[in-house]
Amino acid sequence: MTEKTNTVITVKDLYKVYRIGDNKVRALNGVSFTINKGEFCAIVGTSGSGKSTLLNMLAGLEKPTKGEIIIAGEHMENKTENQLVKFRRKHIGFIFQSYNLMGTMNAVENVALPLVFQGVPKKERMKRARKMVHLVGLDKHWKHKPNQMSGGQQQRVGVARALVVEPNIIFADEPTGNLDSVTSEEIMALMRKVVEEKQQTLIMVTHDNQLAEYADKIIRIKDGKIIELIDKKAAAEAEAVEG
Repeated sequence: MTEKTNTVITVKDLYKVYRIGDNKVRALNGVSFTINKGEFCAIVGTSGSGKSTLLNMLAGLEKPTKGEIIIAGEHMENKTENQLVKFRRKHIGFIFQSYNLMGTMNAVENVALPLVFQGVPKKERMKRARKMVHLVGLDKHWKHKPNQMSGGQQQRVGVARALVVEPNIIFADEPTGNLDSVTSEEIMALMRKVVEEKQQTLIMVTHDNQLAEYADKIIRIKDGKIIELIDKKAAAEAEAVEG
């Protein structure tokens, strides 16, 4: 019973078919899984496996051809564009590979930006943004603009910006794709720490098996199908019961 109430995302029999000329390409071919509150889930696959299509559908950026996506009890596939925009603003944070920071704004202003769209007053915006900048360890850089920061520091700003809206769910698309391996590990450790502390759900798409190991749940996808699902928490609980 607990598990049912703990489930924050349910994907049932999901298909995405694209027509290219006379051909049908199945980007997703009958995908089903659940993700629980406070879980860090990695969706892993090579280029063209369907992992980015899956992330876009979970985030409501693309509609499925068939199947259900239920997030926080709401059916994403039935929502209109306006309803999806409202849902994303309220529940979802995004971390992108390319940081997507505004060059004219400093770190705190960049972090505060999503709160402008939520209509949060300026004083409150800045207070919350500074708190997040502190959380990601950038106290000394809060007045710096993107061109005054390293790639790793810019991605920390990206993480803080995703968190400032206090989302239930964070989607990260190849969040360390532009970073070297040492900085990548730092960002992964930071994301893991933040998710644990705030009990938020993080879904990350990556082609990197090593980075996927930071996750509690690993979903491997190939040719639009799940070929492996590793649930570390469930495995650890089963082991504890047996032990």
